Amino acid sequence: MAADTGTAVCVGDRLGTTDAYAAGEGVYERDGYLLAAVVGRQRVEQPEGGGVKPVLHVTPRGALPLVPKPGDVVTVKISRVAQTNTNALIMCVGRQALSTEFKGVIRQQDVRATEIDRVVMYDCFRPGDIVRAEVVSLGDARSYYLSTAKNELGVVYARSAASGEA
Repeated sequence: MAADTGTAVCVGDRLGTTDAYAAGEGVYERDGYLLAAVVGRQRVEQPEGGGVKPVLHVTPRGALPLVPKPGDVVTVKISRVAQTNTNALIMCVGRQALSTEFKGVIRQQDVRATEIDRVVMYDCFRPGDIVRAEVVSLGDARSYYLSTAKNELGVVYARSAASGEA
């Protein structure tokens, strides 16, 4: 658990303890240990003031992949509509397309800001619709929680139910 500057580390490597160091960029804390959140090189930043813990950082190797985070506006394609939620595939974060596939869920309470109890998911979304949504949270282990409860969010592209095409 030495804090050598420039040491190569992988995701999940123990870098030190929270008693000795503070977490910086590319580092997270779990059970009293500081762990690397990215693959890269470890460095220690000594604070200016006395009595403050040194800060551990991990500088990523190469460019980080784009991953949705809470507050991001994403473009999704609806894959399945159920009575209480809608499943979607996240295609873009902002205006940038993703290289990997992420799943999202729009829950009934996150469709609109008012009259939440009157939302009928089948009337709001259909499979194949393209929707702008905001990432609310990381959700469960399988998918992000999304919301369309703002005026600038919602269905961007949809086909008519009468067209007979999907």
